[in-house]
Amino acid sequence: MQDRNHLARVKTTHQVHIIENGLIDIPMLQILKPDGTLHEEAQEPDLSKDVARKMYDTMEYIRVLDERMIGAQRQGRISFYLASTGEEAAAVGSAAALSPDDMIMSQYREQGALAYRGYTTSQFMNQMFSNEKDPNKGRQMPIHYGDKALNFMTISSPLGTQIPQAAGYAYGQKMAGNEAITICYFGEGAASEGDFHAGLNMAAVLKCPVIFFCRNNGYAISTPADEQFAGDGIASRGLGYGVKTIRVDGNDPLAVFAATKRARELALEERCPVLIEAMTYRLAAHSTSDDPTGYRSRDEEDKWRAKDPIQRMAKWLQQKGWYDEAANKQLIDETRQEVLKALKEAEKVPVNPIEDIVNDVYDKVPWHLEEQLDQLKKHISQYPDAYPKTSGRVK
Repeated sequence: MQDRNHLARVKTTHQVHIIENGLIDIPMLQILKPDGTLHEEAQEPDLSKDVARKMYDTMEYIRVLDERMIGAQRQGRISFYLASTGEEAAAVGSAAALSPDDMIMSQYREQGALAYRGYTTSQFMNQMFSNEKDPNKGRQMPIHYGDKALNFMTISSPLGTQIPQAAGYAYGQKMAGNEAITICYFGEGAASEGDFHAGLNMAAVLKCPVIFFCRNNGYAISTPADEQFAGDGIASRGLGYGVKTIRVDGNDPLAVFAATKRARELALEERCPVLIEAMTYRLAAHSTSDDPTGYRSRDEEDKWRAKDPIQRMAKWLQQKGWYDEAANKQLIDETRQEVLKALKEAEKVPVNPIEDIVNDVYDKVPWHLEEQLDQLKKHISQYPDAYPKTSGRVK
């Protein structure tokens, strides 16, 4: 099996490199080496111990959450899950560089950004189990989170829909004179959608303060990057639309933080969009419905495990005197217990009433939806064993 490497033609730099115009080589910002040491020419970002530890602890938390929820899906306790294994630094490092007032519009692999903002384990679980405590009332698939209090827009399943929405929301922030921006996450596969081109062009023309954050993890489900596009990744597209662009090592938490911090400054100061392309790798399957052994080699995965962002930051923290092996092991053990406890509690909460499928959309439920609801109730009553959680609540 061919060993693909979407970084093969990417050069590395050790300072934030802003590209505005022209057809040039696009370097990749990298501050930390895989062994956690700084490159000689790199400038360490201004990170306090508290922020650095919060970044690291959040990445560890997400790794544990992902592992446990994949297991829960395999056990039939939830229907679907998407892990961010190997990509934690992209979401967490960027979220740490934002203001709490900044709006986050996510795809579906940025649970680290939401956790960094303060989303609790119970909130994660209630959404994934679609129970009565889920603010979406069970209308969304698992991992389609949203939280108004944390300025995290509810996730949509269709790829790319959030990109033009982010441009529009950021335009509203500018018109209102807010000292806040919008960040929009998506994968390189979503950049093949028309929404990407419409969103970037709109933001460039209207000078919207938005960061378009692309996680280029090498694969759009089973399609490798070199079969998706012939150009120089996604960063080159930003240049084509006149958008200031940064390419960063997405497995380097410090580089992601520095790039996002600079991008936010530019977006606010110049009221303009910035595109960040984070070069990373999806170590996990695309989702629990995917088997990556059918399209990539174990050797390829092992090469990227050596670039694990969590281990890279742990080594850096150790050199700073901010890391203790025993304390970290205790943290992971406690996190596993917390996740398991919240999981068991959430699955005991009843699911939402079947009527919630049609409520809250119209002032008065239309006749055709009333008819469909009646048909659904009859179907569930006829086959109660197929709908064990719902059949007992159908009237």
